[in-house]
Amino acid sequence: MSPTAPNSGVELLGPGGALEEWDRFVDASPQGCIFCRSWWLRAVAPDAFQVLVVRRGGRIVAGMPLVRHRRWGFQTLHTPPLTQVLGVLLGPPASESYERRLSSEMELLAELIAAIPRAAHINILCHYSFTNWLPFHWAGYQQTTRYTYVIESLADPEAVFANFAHSKRKNIKKAERLVQVREDMAPRDFYDHHAMSLRKQGAAINYSYELFERIHRATRERNAGKTWFAVDAEGRVHSAIFVVWDAKSAYYLISTIDPDHRGSDSATLLVRDAIAYVSKLTSRFDFEGSMIQGVEGSFRKFGAVQKPYFHLSKNNLPLPLRLALACWREIRRPREKSRPGRRDTGSAESTESSENAERQTVGGRT
Repeated sequence: MSPTAPNSGVELLGPGGALEEWDRFVDASPQGCIFCRSWWLRAVAPDAFQVLVVRRGGRIVAGMPLVRHRRWGFQTLHTPPLTQVLGVLLGPPASESYERRLSSEMELLAELIAAIPRAAHINILCHYSFTNWLPFHWAGYQQTTRYTYVIESLADPEAVFANFAHSKRKNIKKAERLVQVREDMAPRDFYDHHAMSLRKQGAAINYSYELFERIHRATRERNAGKTWFAVDAEGRVHSAIFVVWDAKSAYYLISTIDPDHRGSDSATLLVRDAIAYVSKLTSRFDFEGSMIQGVEGSFRKFGAVQKPYFHLSKNNLPLPLRLALACWREIRRPREKSRPGRRDTGSAESTESSENAERQTVGGRT
């Protein structure tokens, strides 16, 4: 896609190109996050991503990472597994006038949307700071509001912990008597523990070890990710978590809790220790959200603030396939609702365990 002028218009940046300029734009954009960085995209979608950018005066002023996927013989654009959001990135506001800022935003979004390559199905998950999906509505997209929970400031970790609900602080005290926290679990051991914990709940892990290993290696090379795990006196691993971060925010990417040991409440202890660690490195802690009622309640009790974000989609499949897909979803729905690990049984640890089945899909979303 060629620019309309030498220093303005729309273009696609490929995975093989130099993307340092894009990464600098990610740093500057209010919507920029770890998941939009070129190295993350190379880890989760090697050779399958492009970055759509709009330029003004030679500078990138808006953009959107796009990840291709082939399903049922059709080309789709989607958010890859273990990636919370991609969506639209806009530059910092260039005017104090609300009307001028909004007018510019509308123009940039219209250019981006018009340049999105045609695909049979398009799924876009946007950062919670992106609040204007109106141009997508005009272009025929559907929108579902989803929610994440964010601790907005890690500047004072003790104040963060004091804001935990009483039940969370009680869980931590209990876990401290039963387990020890260790760091840097081997990626193979972490993956196998997650697969085992899901298998015990009648579910199967649905991301590959190769994908997890690439993400783990890429984050470790950049001091942008770490695992914590809880071990009892007999050497049994009760739970483990994997957290990633950049200078703006940390993200609670994966948790794995052995159902046989959920009563130790060890995952709450791991989250506490992870927050203490990343508070020296970043500003916020994003729990990545959940649409499961029990899991939402667990995240809320960490003192996190609810943040709505947009899931945008457009279905260009032929009508017969749309109907077949709708039927398949209806058939699958009762099975999903009854799947072990997705129910709220009342205790904090069991709701965090039910998160396993959800969090493994696409970084915490079904």
